[in-house]
Amino acid sequence: MFDRIANGWELAKNSWQVLRLDKELLLFPLMSGIACMLVLASFAIPLWTTQAIDGVMQDDQPLQNVLAYVVLFAFYFVNYFVIVFFNTALIACAIIRFRGGDPTVSDGLQAAMSRLPQIIAWALVSATVGVILRVIESYSDKVGQVVAALLGGAWSITTYFVVPVMVVEKAGPVDAIKRSFAVLRKSWGESLSANFGVGLITFFCMLVAIIPLVLGGMALAAGQTALGIAGLVCGILGIIVVSLVSSALNAIVIGALYLYASDGEVPQQFDANSLSHAFVTK
Repeated sequence: MFDRIANGWELAKNSWQVLRLDKELLLFPLMSGIACMLVLASFAIPLWTTQAIDGVMQDDQPLQNVLAYVVLFAFYFVNYFVIVFFNTALIACAIIRFRGGDPTVSDGLQAAMSRLPQIIAWALVSATVGVILRVIESYSDKVGQVVAALLGGAWSITTYFVVPVMVVEKAGPVDAIKRSFAVLRKSWGESLSANFGVGLITFFCMLVAIIPLVLGGMALAAGQTALGIAGLVCGILGIIVVSLVSSALNAIVIGALYLYASDGEVPQQFDANSLSHAFVTK
């Protein structure tokens, strides 16, 4: 366990070195977050005064409300498209850096645009899976949730390398899933520690970011309005920054692991030993 923690931490540090070289990579999760909020608002505001979404939220006979699932599918599709588009751009830039180049935001956006058919197809597949999992979850409070969580976890593992496969190999959704699974089987063990270090860093940084929120809330309760607002603003900004950095680091790690697991290519900023131990076996 301690070896896995140490290795995950090392991978996180390697990814941080890449992010330090290309700070503009943070713009991709920022743009993705803003776009996702706009997508949410575009669906939530029109539905606010309607009952179309009630069928999804209710447990009794959820399949009767076809319109609700059509709306849910549309929301999933647009949301997944936004997320995958900007993840594709970010990973494309990371791979350019891995191979000795100096990527720009324009390079990433151009790479994502050139994979637009694959991204649209993958968003359709992801939206379909998301709706299926939601249907399964609706059948029972506990059993459905457990089954949906297990299937969702298996799906996430199987599709772990789908985005870098689309970036490097320009594969469609079916081929990307097959290729992603093949890459995993090549080096897969019982547990994957690659993103553990990033998650650990994110956890501690989030704790630090929450402190101003707590202090701000206490200040407001004590009648210190200016100090309270300042604390809340600092806390919210801190959480946003941590989220952006975490998203960028995770994408960088996935890109590096894909290059290593697919053909043994070691990115310049990573250590071969750390990458080889990212896939651990017992």
